[in-house]
Amino acid sequence: MAALVLPSIAPLAASAATAPGFTPGSPNVAVADPVVPRPPGRACVVPLFNGFQFTDFSNHPYTYAPPTGCGRAWSKVVLEADFNVTAGRQFDRTASFWLGGANIYFGTTQEPSATVAPSWHVERDVSDFASLLANPQTGQAILGNIVDGTYTGVISGSARLVFYPANVLAPKVDAPDAVYPLSDGTAGGPVALNTGTDTLSRTFTLPTNVERAYLDVFAQGQGGDEFWYSCVPNDFAGELQSCGGGSYRETQVSIDGQAAGVAPVYPWIFTGGIDPYMWRPTPGVQTLNFVPYRVDLTPFAALLNDGAPHTVAVTVTGANGYFSVTGNLFVYQDHGKKKLTGAVTTNTLQGQAPNATIGSTVTDVDGVVGGGVTTKASRTFRTAGYVDTSHGRITTDVSQTVTFANTQDFTIDATQYVQAIDQRTTVDSTTKTRQGPFGIGTTNTVAYDFPLTAKFAYTFDTDGNILTSPSQVTQGFTRHFTKKLGALTLYRSDVDNHISTSDTLAFTNNAVTGHSNQASTQQFRFSDNLGSCYGRDVVTTTGTLTSATDGAGCSGGRNRLLWFTHPDGSSDTSRTEDPGTW
Repeated sequence: MAALVLPSIAPLAASAATAPGFTPGSPNVAVADPVVPRPPGRACVVPLFNGFQFTDFSNHPYTYAPPTGCGRAWSKVVLEADFNVTAGRQFDRTASFWLGGANIYFGTTQEPSATVAPSWHVERDVSDFASLLANPQTGQAILGNIVDGTYTGVISGSARLVFYPANVLAPKVDAPDAVYPLSDGTAGGPVALNTGTDTLSRTFTLPTNVERAYLDVFAQGQGGDEFWYSCVPNDFAGELQSCGGGSYRETQVSIDGQAAGVAPVYPWIFTGGIDPYMWRPTPGVQTLNFVPYRVDLTPFAALLNDGAPHTVAVTVTGANGYFSVTGNLFVYQDHGKKKLTGAVTTNTLQGQAPNATIGSTVTDVDGVVGGGVTTKASRTFRTAGYVDTSHGRITTDVSQTVTFANTQDFTIDATQYVQAIDQRTTVDSTTKTRQGPFGIGTTNTVAYDFPLTAKFAYTFDTDGNILTSPSQVTQGFTRHFTKKLGALTLYRSDVDNHISTSDTLAFTNNAVTGHSNQASTQQFRFSDNLGSCYGRDVVTTTGTLTSATDGAGCSGGRNRLLWFTHPDGSSDTSRTEDPGTW
């Protein structure tokens, strides 16, 4: 399709007031997440598809051609998509977009109601796919849906790519030289991993001059794993009336069977999860737009450079029916040398099997069950290696500690069923890079925290019928990043995305007949040492927007996101972001 040329877009800025585009009292989707900041200068828009209707489980193909009039040197490329679903009854559905077999978007949809037809907008920085976008591609949108006499909501969507040509103020993005999809091997699609031994693997013959390599991983729990964080070991599942398989989940990455990295699994909750009213009109953290986890495979660059085929594989520890998994392998090449030599010097992850410890205080006295189950796992590992490039030897040393803790407490008797979950996943990672024997090294440190607390309850009458079901969820995503050159801080950023929500369902004859006390608050905060700051608070009550306030936590109560900053990113020579994480 021909590209449309748009005028310049200014940096995102807003004062502390009702956020633009939000209407108090509206039942439509309202999130605190920022849009992708845009560089200065004109833009070219290439539509991917317009007005696709998703009414069955068929894939929806489309074609792509690079923009005309915007050259091939871009400062940023942004994927924009708009969705809506008609009023009626419909499940939340998983949506994904693919181009050249690579995943460029992954998320889920908002559920409608009998009177509300929600619409929403998502954006993702896809600058890392510049090498793919330089050539015509085929792609497809996958959004399986059922429309019949019971499930009546029709989901529609449109998507486009927005290109920003490089200029004096916005230099060309330092994008990877190539992308290799870990998908279903066709035009693109996720792969179902039903057990902890199921594997998504793809074999590639890579260039022989790879300097850096990264794998972006998505692992989405579905089916029996949708509520994996609420599951208990099989020995307790019957007594606690809960799903089995345990609560420990972790994504493993390997190269040719050698352990190479770990990606924690984020506890996304879909808009039909637990109690659908809790997520109207504000869904959970990243529910509509998943953020992948980036695994640094640079220590293994020397292994990948030998010209032989190599198999990159992903498994999900504890998968119990099932996880939907995909990934993209990004590589940067040395443009001054055709073949690089080097070695993997350290890999303490190899042979280090994931291991969770289980503790129990469960009691069962005359049919009254109480106590709980605790699951904990922690491991520390290091991978390191070097490559001899046209600009000297580059060594990369990655040290990482990943911890997981899940505590579930139960109270079960004739009058009530209560399950309270407190889960936390943390990652502390340090990557040291040094060029040449006397070069000053750079050090990247990043800390992730994925807290989740949830409480589900049912009350019963004397006949065992459900009367009410109060639920509460608090969910978070934090990331603290620092890049240093020696002792000098080059870049620092902090992101914090949290939501707290609650609702109480009412039942008659064990069927939902109403709800009450719905309320939620989402807060998004971002700041960095370059002057960017963003804060938004979104408050909802009884299924409608109460307020959306911008500028919280920012100087003068004013949001400002510079175009080269990203609320979930790191830093390189031309920008401060990890593209692809929207």
